Amino acid sequence: MLVIRTANGDDDAIILTQHNCAMAMETEGKVLNFDVVNSGVLGLMARSEYGFYLVAEMETADSRDVAATLMVTYEWSDWRNGLFWWIQSVYVKSEYRRQGIYRRMYDHLREMSAHAEIPVCGFRLYAETENVVAQATYKDCGMDQCEYLMFEQLSS
Repeated sequence: MLVIRTANGDDDAIILTQHNCAMAMETEGKVLNFDVVNSGVLGLMARSEYGFYLVAEMETADSRDVAATLMVTYEWSDWRNGLFWWIQSVYVKSEYRRQGIYRRMYDHLREMSAHAEIPVCGFRLYAETENVVAQATYKDCGMDQCEYLMFEQLSS
């Protein structure tokens, strides 16, 4: 049975950090500093006004295993007078992939958004251009590819 819940506590922070580091290695070949990522995870968990994490656990009669995690951050839209929920840091363990877990997490987010205190006007995420499997999953969930390009400048 799959149980989806909001992350909390140090145990979840460690798992989220492990998943973030694994995702960076798999998608971009990047080795992240575990302590920095863990501080970042704990930082968001301590500041709920910026977002939250979801954890999907596979439960059996005698065990629980975290199958997937994701992060949601908020972007205010003055055009729509509401929040976009940005879905980020999506990671599904390899043994649980292609089983509909992301779809269930996305459906859970949509249900959460219907009851959110501040109106949610939509969902956004970005995907690696080469990750066509993930892109197909997002399209299957009803998301459309945007016409925007993403730019960034990192602080030193």
